[in-house]
Amino acid sequence: MRIVAVRHGETEWSKIGQHTGRTDLPLTEHGKHEASNIAAVLRTWDFVDSYTSPLQRASATAALAGFADAEIDDDLMEWDYGEHEGRRTVDIVAETPGFSKWDQRPPGGESIEEVGVRADRFLARVRPSDLKPAGDVVVFAHGHFLSTLIARWLELPASNGRLFPLKTATLSVLDTYQGRPVLRTLNSECPDVSEQ
Repeated sequence: MRIVAVRHGETEWSKIGQHTGRTDLPLTEHGKHEASNIAAVLRTWDFVDSYTSPLQRASATAALAGFADAEIDDDLMEWDYGEHEGRRTVDIVAETPGFSKWDQRPPGGESIEEVGVRADRFLARVRPSDLKPAGDVVVFAHGHFLSTLIARWLELPASNGRLFPLKTATLSVLDTYQGRPVLRTLNSECPDVSEQ
């Protein structure tokens, strides 16, 4: 089983580094173009299942990439940043020196441990079982959530998600090697099909 983790396309807030947790922003025109480029890459895969966050930036990316019927999974939503929603890291750290969401709960938001629990629940649901066939799955979600998912796939603490920053509209492949979880690909950008 492999998991292809796709971060959604660009939004107005992702362009300038604003924390976008539960605010349901649409894709920009560029973000829609990015999502359409993903389709050409994913066509080469044979997935047994597809999943998306319910937030429109992820579900629209899924639809534009050819997965309009992806199953909505609330556990794939982005981190709840609480009072840090809509703010940039540089501004948060200027106000609270040394603050990192990877180490401290954002005021009124989720802790990294809670995000890790959601990632673990999702992984438990998609792993092959007597009721679930083995095969590759594709997941459309959000940068910090997917970074956490990668860490948990690799059996690392959820806070190690900080090691896997993701750009918009990129693919990362979670795989196994000799029975152990590995990260096969990180942050793979899709070629612009309009230039071909």
